[in-house]
Amino acid sequence: MYADGGHHMGNKLAITKDDCYLFGKGINYEIYEKLGAHITEIDGVKGTYFAVWAPHAANVAVIGDFNDWLGFNHNMTMDNDSGIWELFIPEVGEGAMYKYVISTESGDTLYKSDPYGNWAEVRPGNASRVTNIDSYKWNDSKWIHQKASESHYELPMSIYEVHPGSWRKDFKGPDDEDGFYDYRRMADELVDYVVDMGYTHVELMGILEHPFDGSWGYQVVGYYAPTSRYGKPQDFMYLIDAFHKAGIGVILDWVPAHFPKDAHGLAMFDGTPLYEYADPRKGEHPDWGTKVFDYSKTEVSNFLIANALFWVEKYHIDGLRVDAVASMLYLDYGRKDGEWVPNKYGGNENLEAIEFFKHLSSIMRYRNPRAYIIAEESTAWPKVTMAPEEGGLGFSYKWNMGWMHDFLEYVKLDPYFKKNNHNKMTFGLTYAFSENFILVLSHDEVVHLKCSMINKMPGYPSDKFKNLKTAYTFMMGHPGRKLLFMGQEFAQLQEWSEARSLDWYLLDEPEHKDMQDYVKKLLHIYKKYPALYTETKGYGAFEWINADDRDRSIFSFIRKTTEPDYRNAVGFVFNFTPVERPDYVVGVPKAGTYKRIITTETGDTEVVKYKAKKQEADGKPYRLEIPLRPLESVVFEFPKVIKKKAKTTKKK
Repeated sequence: MYADGGHHMGNKLAITKDDCYLFGKGINYEIYEKLGAHITEIDGVKGTYFAVWAPHAANVAVIGDFNDWLGFNHNMTMDNDSGIWELFIPEVGEGAMYKYVISTESGDTLYKSDPYGNWAEVRPGNASRVTNIDSYKWNDSKWIHQKASESHYELPMSIYEVHPGSWRKDFKGPDDEDGFYDYRRMADELVDYVVDMGYTHVELMGILEHPFDGSWGYQVVGYYAPTSRYGKPQDFMYLIDAFHKAGIGVILDWVPAHFPKDAHGLAMFDGTPLYEYADPRKGEHPDWGTKVFDYSKTEVSNFLIANALFWVEKYHIDGLRVDAVASMLYLDYGRKDGEWVPNKYGGNENLEAIEFFKHLSSIMRYRNPRAYIIAEESTAWPKVTMAPEEGGLGFSYKWNMGWMHDFLEYVKLDPYFKKNNHNKMTFGLTYAFSENFILVLSHDEVVHLKCSMINKMPGYPSDKFKNLKTAYTFMMGHPGRKLLFMGQEFAQLQEWSEARSLDWYLLDEPEHKDMQDYVKKLLHIYKKYPALYTETKGYGAFEWINADDRDRSIFSFIRKTTEPDYRNAVGFVFNFTPVERPDYVVGVPKAGTYKRIITTETGDTEVVKYKAKKQEADGKPYRLEIPLRPLESVVFEFPKVIKKKAKTTKKK
């Protein structure tokens, strides 16, 4: 409908019967092309077309800076029973601020930002803004084409998890309260840093628009808008472009588990529980004080699934890390007896959320096979990364939270107690290939009095650094993709806070600079040796040398490729106590000369080779003598196979 009250021809955006039908079925995967605010031209008149789903509203109007924020000058109409209200307003264009005024059936007036809006006012303002996200010209076709023909399972994946607002800050004057880098500055500095360090991916926290900085972006209001804290949507596209051109994949934190109760947001959107479950036993998260999406409503499931596709298809995002999956799967998550409702079979599984994940993963795989979906799932839910047709949820990867807890419990122990906890480091290998895992040391592990990574380590300061290096090396050798949160690579001392920058000045201290250099070497080694990242062959990728040396708290193992005769295999030895082991012997399966790739020992850069002796050790036919210094780890490569040239007989 036109703002003058009449209908006009030539509106491609107008909601059709087909749109309504597909939306009602939950399969209108481009619904964001119709709902929201879209700059267009109708019958030669330029303006913006608005559409919003509010089925229980008595009336909906658009207010904004174009009508002095006065209600009911621009009333929308609903011409069908889909619950979608629409209106074209001439002369409204790029940058215009707006909200929907919803008159409820009970007589209340609500002022709501646009659930499908592509841009928002900078907080604490909360209006939506009109923009044309299709105006950006992408330059990453080479990357997109390349990724379409590759299997990400066969490539290295080391992720740098970043909260952009606190990675670095630069206060530009007394009025600059935040010191935020904008997206374009990140495209210069953050991209260069990630490339230099040797990461293959970046995971960005807090990109989807959210009102409260302290939620780190996990309480989202604008699902279709990158946060305006750091610039415009087109600037965010520029950042993704820059990452892709530098060969770095971009993963986005995505939060379909819950949303906040902010008055301008999704809660009680049209005066009724529209996006959330009506029953508070299903629709409220007691732990977080937030609302839970009602996955049984096709239109709500459509809103979320279309949103996942939107970030991949419109913003060229490579992967989505889905937050708090366990809270979606279990009806009793964070709830006491009597605070939750069993499913129709009497169980605690949320059957609607399960169907939602199966639907999401199936359609993503069908439309964007290059993209991956990562589950932050903290329980033993089976088949998280198995295909829906095989009874799984269809995720590409799962965060390995079990490994992370065991690993951290072990590495922070005083060396004296390590021998009685040896199994904490070996247990992870019993299930390492049961899912496609990512090993994570995320932001959650360095907040809320849990200490920074370096301060988790026992011992004197010098021992802490050695401990942490050996811990990181163990992580790098252990099967699974890798994720490190920003600051951990240079041993940030303070816990992370979203309100301040990382302590980059620490790099003036030799120990911190050395830590950063060491992590950088590890990341580059990880990319160089396929044995460290080809996990798809399961237990063929891993072999213990000695898993049982608990009295000395030493572990040793081999990472392998599919090639025969241990070709291109890599060996690892870890000494987790501050005790020197000058006569340490490591069993190996074949003869030849083994070469050290890296040691945690600072300043030791000489080329070291180990000649295998024909003598049994660790159940293997050969042995290497590898003297270990206190808290040292050693990584070595297996003998190169030299093809002998065929002898030629010269004619005399």
